[in-house]
Amino acid sequence: MSLTESTMLSLGTTAPDFVLADAVTGKTVRRDDFRDRKALLVLFICAHCPYVRHINEGLAVLGKDYAGMPLAIVAISSNDATTHPADSPAGLKQQAETFGFNFPYLYDETQAVAHAYKAACTPDFFLFDADRRLVYRGQFDQSRPGNGIPVTGEDLRAAIDLALAGKPVPKNQRPSIGCNIKWKE
Repeated sequence: MSLTESTMLSLGTTAPDFVLADAVTGKTVRRDDFRDRKALLVLFICAHCPYVRHINEGLAVLGKDYAGMPLAIVAISSNDATTHPADSPAGLKQQAETFGFNFPYLYDETQAVAHAYKAACTPDFFLFDADRRLVYRGQFDQSRPGNGIPVTGEDLRAAIDLALAGKPVPKNQRPSIGCNIKWKE
C-alpha cells in the first residue's frame, strides 16, 4: 500500500467529460446526464483499498442522506483490474451491493477519466458546482484507518451543503489521502 495525497486540482477547473459503464447496471453513464443538478460529486474509489474500505459505510450514508437533493454522485474506479482483480467490474458491483451505494459506480478501464481529473488516490473527491466548476477537492473527513476518529464525512458534507446553497466553498482544503491509483504499465 502506497500512501498518496490528492493532487489538489486547481479550483475552478471545469469537470472533465466522461462516458463509462456502470458496473452494477451495465448502463452507460455520462457527465451530462446530470446537467439538471446543482452540484456533481465525482468519487474515485475502489474495492480493495483500506482507506476506501474504512469509509464505505460513510459513502453509502452520504448517498442516502443526499438522495432527492439536487446533487449527483458518481463513483469511478480506474484501477488496473489485471493487477488488482478485486477492482474489476464484478468486484465493484459486489462492493456497491454490499454497502448499498445508491449512486452509479463506473469502471474506467482505459484510465483516461482518472488522467483527465488528475485523480491520484483512492479515495479522491471532486465536487463541482452548477456551472461544473471545481469547488472542492479535499478529504472526506479526518478519519483514517486506525486513528480512532469516527467517519462522518464532515469536510465533504460541509462543501456539498455550501455548493447546494449556491455559496462559496472555502478554498483552504485538506487533501484526501489513500492508496495510489493502480496505473497500467
